[in-house]
Amino acid sequence: MDPYAKAKHLLEAQGSARARDLRAAGLEGAQIARLVKRGELVRLARGVYSLPGRAPSADEGLQIVARRVPDGFFCLLTALRFHRLTTQAPHSVWLGIPAGRHAPKLDWPSLRIVRYSGAGLSAGIETHVRDGVPLRVTGVARTVVDCFKFRNKIGLDVALEALAEVRRERRTSNDEIWRLASQFRMANVMRPYLESVA
Repeated sequence: MDPYAKAKHLLEAQGSARARDLRAAGLEGAQIARLVKRGELVRLARGVYSLPGRAPSADEGLQIVARRVPDGFFCLLTALRFHRLTTQAPHSVWLGIPAGRHAPKLDWPSLRIVRYSGAGLSAGIETHVRDGVPLRVTGVARTVVDCFKFRNKIGLDVALEALAEVRRERRTSNDEIWRLASQFRMANVMRPYLESVA
């Protein structure tokens, strides 16, 4: 199988691929550039390519970010949207990364970076696989706690809407929300809202 056929097979299976994956399939950088110029490949973002005419999946932007930043995770408004806890469609992808790490540069989608350290990098984070791409996303309870923690960035109204929606749909237990609120030192901030919604 020639390198272009291998790359095409890879793109048909995954939807999009990093330049590194295309090179592993046998294409060289100059060949990738030539295929883009001829219209046989489409550059979605820096270092991310797909086949032309392909209908993008709903999570295309998230998949691109997950491929480029494998140690990052989706949080705040992006996690709310992922878990269908909000009607808002965020203009940017909210991405949690380790504190001290340089922010990744992407042409598309635009990123809002939130820096975490310690337990913030692992507690309450789930992995969902979409089109063969693992997406690390804060869980429902962790997302609600993060919304209160970063209420000055996203707005208290968003945090209250998320809490009300989670409680209405019974998407997680009160104990799990309390556990994470205590772990992230948000119990005192969240207590009046949790008691009023109860």
